[in-house]
Amino acid sequence: MSEELRDELEAINSIYGNGCLVPSDDTNIYVLQPPGESSSLRIEFPPGYPAVPPVVLGTNSTGERGKRGDAAREFSLFCQALSTVYEPGAVCLFDAIEELTRLLESEAPEENQDQDTTPENEAHTSAATDNAVHAHDTHALAVPEPPWIMSDPFIEQKSVFVARCAHVSSTEEAEAFLQHLLASDKKVRTATHNITAWRIRGPNNTTFQDCNDDGETAAGGRLLHLMQLMDLWNVMVIVTRWYGGHKLGPRRFALINQTARDAFVKAGYVVVTDSASYATCYTVSSPREKPRFSPPPPSALSPQRRFQYNPDHLDCQRPQCGSS
Repeated sequence: MSEELRDELEAINSIYGNGCLVPSDDTNIYVLQPPGESSSLRIEFPPGYPAVPPVVLGTNSTGERGKRGDAAREFSLFCQALSTVYEPGAVCLFDAIEELTRLLESEAPEENQDQDTTPENEAHTSAATDNAVHAHDTHALAVPEPPWIMSDPFIEQKSVFVARCAHVSSTEEAEAFLQHLLASDKKVRTATHNITAWRIRGPNNTTFQDCNDDGETAAGGRLLHLMQLMDLWNVMVIVTRWYGGHKLGPRRFALINQTARDAFVKAGYVVVTDSASYATCYTVSSPREKPRFSPPPPSALSPQRRFQYNPDHLDCQRPQCGSS
């Protein structure tokens, strides 16, 4: 098993639950149980993965809750999702599962219109309960889907970090995007921490910046500090952490910022350059008391980990959450 596949296996089971992706009795073949679906799939990961794509061999089990045709539909949609997200050299299973979820949800309204077998009295009771319990979620979901750009999953001792960033033009929009994410994604809503930060330029030269630790003390301020170093405006970021059972100490702050930075690079908010004089990264390979910036040699950085920065900013005071 390659290191990339080992990390991906750990990430998938940390995010979606143990048993989501497990090895079978056959070499290089794994069984994937997509979250919320009744059937499971057999997937072969060639020795060269991720340089070569995985192969979906077929359905492993149709499950007890599935209806006729569900397994074939899920198999077809997952093949479509995999072909959409795969890029040579990059792990793809997390993105494929998310794309499968999107495809299944896009088909759901049509299916719901075709059949409704709920008795009238049960439907009335269910609707009343849902309206009382999920009123806030319904309001949040009225907001259009935010244009999230996601980072790769970062894993450290079974803790998984994933960042999302998006363009925002007001604090109200940033709050609405956050509530939409929490209302629409159960995995994010039940994560250990959802750390947020944003910086916004308003009319008449007004500026707004804020952050929220969500229980991870001082993490939001460090995230906001990273955005200040990068001089990012009209951008928000949410870093989600699923705790893996092992305390990471101060290294968790570096991992949180590293994950956020990866999302900024993927979104194009950061100027990427091959010049070694502008390379910078967080030092996360050794347990230090505080994460720090250090310019490594060019060979230690891939192009995706290089961005332009101003070294004069490195001694800036880290902001506290709630500052503006």
